[in-house]
Amino acid sequence: MASCFYFGKVMHRRKQPIEYQFKYQAASIKIDIDQFEHEAKNHSLLSFNRFNLLSAHTKDHGSRDGTPWRQWFTGLLAEYDLAEPKKIELICHPRILGYAFNPLAMWYAYDEQNRLYAIVAEVSNTFGQWHHYVLKVPNNSQQNKQTLESRADKIFHVSPFIDMNAQYHFKLEAPKASFNIFIKETQNEKTFFYASQDGQHAKLSTANLLRVAGLAPFRMFKVIALIHWWALKIWLLGGTFHPTPQHLREVRYSHSEMKSC
Repeated sequence: MASCFYFGKVMHRRKQPIEYQFKYQAASIKIDIDQFEHEAKNHSLLSFNRFNLLSAHTKDHGSRDGTPWRQWFTGLLAEYDLAEPKKIELICHPRILGYAFNPLAMWYAYDEQNRLYAIVAEVSNTFGQWHHYVLKVPNNSQQNKQTLESRADKIFHVSPFIDMNAQYHFKLEAPKASFNIFIKETQNEKTFFYASQDGQHAKLSTANLLRVAGLAPFRMFKVIALIHWWALKIWLLGGTFHPTPQHLREVRYSHSEMKSC
């Protein structure tokens, strides 16, 4: 299955210091990084590395310095003793008229037999920093488990109202006819935050391109407004503000390993 869209929902739920939950419709694009440039040329409203109604740009993901995605991704996996992938897929929100909001993007690596063997979660904050959590998929998981569970220590600052003493727990799977991610954040084994995203496959077509473009402006403004609204409420109710830790303030990009459960 080559590049496509996924239409679904994103959910955020927090349990402390105040409890809230919100959901919104979302549209993502799955990019086969070796085919996408050619695929985009077949759609007048879709482009790679140039402005259009919908577009994807090398500098939005990966190393974000212009390095081609395959070169960067292969180098990242090599740092974790993982071989070069036969196929690489990226799921993200595309740019709409030049703008995109991507707090989380997902990378998937497949071998010669089209088996998933690595997943990378790309997390970005509002301070221009990003981090990659790298998962080595165990060999037995490829055949016996559709959903992969993993965990990672939090070493990247995201929210000023959540401190660094936390751990992420992921439930992930290979994107096929559907796309699903579930993340919970814990402190001392107690869960205080959940996030999820799901979607159903839709082909690259003019109708779906227009559908994505129609959803995106509402989604982006709603998400940004909700995030800031709840941050304001937490602050007004006496929530503790956690600035970016001193040792991370000059770090634009980092990566670490998440462990399979």
